[in-house]
Amino acid sequence: MMAWGNWRAGVLDLLFPPLCMACRTPVAEPGLCVACWNAVTFLEGPACACCGLPFPVDLGEGNFCAACLARPPAFDSARAILAYDENSRGAILALKHADRLDLVPGFARWLARAGRSALSRSEVIVPVPLHRFRLWRRRYNQAAELARRLGRQHGIGVEPAALIRTRPTESQGAMASARARRRNVLGAFRVPDPGTVAGRRVLLVDDVMTTGATAEACARALRRAGAAEVHVLALARVVRATDMPI
Repeated sequence: MMAWGNWRAGVLDLLFPPLCMACRTPVAEPGLCVACWNAVTFLEGPACACCGLPFPVDLGEGNFCAACLARPPAFDSARAILAYDENSRGAILALKHADRLDLVPGFARWLARAGRSALSRSEVIVPVPLHRFRLWRRRYNQAAELARRLGRQHGIGVEPAALIRTRPTESQGAMASARARRRNVLGAFRVPDPGTVAGRRVLLVDDVMTTGATAEACARALRRAGAAEVHVLALARVVRATDMPI
C-alpha cells in the first residue's frame, strides 16, 4: 500500500511537474536539467582558504589569496556553491526578485553540501538582512528563507533578526569599485541584542557575494557583538568583475 506522503507527492508531481530551476523545462526531479547542470560552474576546486575565491591551480591547503593576505577579512571563512555568471544568474534572480520560493529546498541542499565544514561547527545561523523598506516591497528575504531551511535540515537555531540593516543601501552590483562597495555598507549593520550571538559560532547566509564587502560589514557587526567565529555561506559569488549581480 502506498504511503500517504508518497501518494501526495505523486499527485503534486502530476499536477505541478518539477521544472528546471534555471530554464523551466520539465525534469524528472527538482533541480537543474542536464543542459543547465553542464553549463553552470560549481566552485568545488582549489580556492582561498579564507574567502573561497577560486584558484586557477592547486596551491595546496591553507593558502590565502592576495586580497585576504593584504586585508584579512573579519569572517573566518566564506564559501559559495556557484560562480555568478550568465548561466546561474537566471535562477538566482528568480529567487531574489520573482517570488520563486520553490527554489529554496534545492538551493538549501546545495548550500549544505558546499558548507559541510561550516555547518558542522556553527551554533546559530544568521541571514544577511534586508532594510525594512526593501523587505516591505519584496515581502520576503531570500537569505532568511535559505537560513530557515538549513536550520531545519541540520537542527541549528536560526536568528533571522539577530542582524539588522540600519539604513537602505544601494545594490552592491551598482557600485563602480571595491572601495565604493565598502563605503556603501560601512556601518550599515547592527546586532540589536548581542546575546543572540555572543560567544557563539555564527553561520552567515547570503545569496550572492559580489566582492565580499557586505559579508565583511556583517561579520564586523557580529564580531563587535561578541561572536566567537563567523563563517559565510552563499549561493554564488562573482568570480569575474563583468558578472556583477543586478
